[in-house]
Amino acid sequence: MVQVISVKENLLCSSRPVLLSCSPTSLWGPQGSLLSPIIFALYQLSLGSIFKKHNISFHCFADDLEIYLPLKSNKDSTNALSSCLKDVKTWLELNFPTLNNNKTEIMVFGQSDLLDGIDSVLGPLASYSRPSVRNLRVIFDNGFKFNKQISSVVKTSSFQLRLLAKVKPYLPPKDFERVIHLFIMSRLDYCNSLYFGVDQCLLRRLQLVQNAAARLFTGKRRYDHITPVLASLHWLPVAFRIKFKILLFTFKSLHGLAPKYMSELVCIHAPAREIRSAQQMLLDVPRCRQKTKGDRAFAVAAPNLWNSLPLSLRSAQSIDQFKTQLKTHFLTLAFNTD
Repeated sequence: MVQVISVKENLLCSSRPVLLSCSPTSLWGPQGSLLSPIIFALYQLSLGSIFKKHNISFHCFADDLEIYLPLKSNKDSTNALSSCLKDVKTWLELNFPTLNNNKTEIMVFGQSDLLDGIDSVLGPLASYSRPSVRNLRVIFDNGFKFNKQISSVVKTSSFQLRLLAKVKPYLPPKDFERVIHLFIMSRLDYCNSLYFGVDQCLLRRLQLVQNAAARLFTGKRRYDHITPVLASLHWLPVAFRIKFKILLFTFKSLHGLAPKYMSELVCIHAPAREIRSAQQMLLDVPRCRQKTKGDRAFAVAAPNLWNSLPLSLRSAQSIDQFKTQLKTHFLTLAFNTD
């Protein structure tokens, strides 16, 4: 059974983390300079040749390096990984940055029954293995359940709601609504497309946060029915906000507004012969073997959600028109409004 292993490393410049810019005395430009991210990206560009030599996929995010490779039961995969990490460390030592071992993490993705005894396969790298890692402010776990991520969002949002309750008397309603969107809704919406297909009990926890924010803004009591409140505020429930984000990415991918790696995941359905559905702007839905995880992938979830939209939405010509019509469509579905 092939699994996927991800390694997350952190670089140090002198004694400071490199985050889009470096210290004023560094080699990559003054701190805060607009060119610093580009210069630093060019500086570490040759790292890609090391990963390609070992046939390992990778992503670079400023001071973070992430590499991916399939992991098999034999030692070949871990040997390639160890050799790659050794070459990376050598390159860093020759080019002034150093590897931060304390922030080097390994995560193995796969079925839970296959992860037992994985430490023996990793060998000396087992000490870096983690059940969950934080990546771009999102906590990933090896089962893609996002329990810890959602718990973190609920905890921070609840804390912010308690603070907002204290400042509510001093702000006009319009300003207070902006503050709620800034501190609460932005947290619920951040990378929320990853929540597609998670357990309903986890989505319920996020929905309770949105309900609490709506009650705080409108002054409703705890046991008042919340659905009419959300409808009057035109706030989409959490489950629909997740679908909204995925469909927005889909529209951008189809109209050249998304990165190439996303646009390549969606394809307009082209039937072998001329039939009525040829002009319906439908997408091909790829087959997947793993229903619990495969259906959650963007390449599968996006076409399924897109094909369920009415033709008027799929035929929208501008992103503003699409967003307006999509929100109206979801408000109708969520609150049964005409």
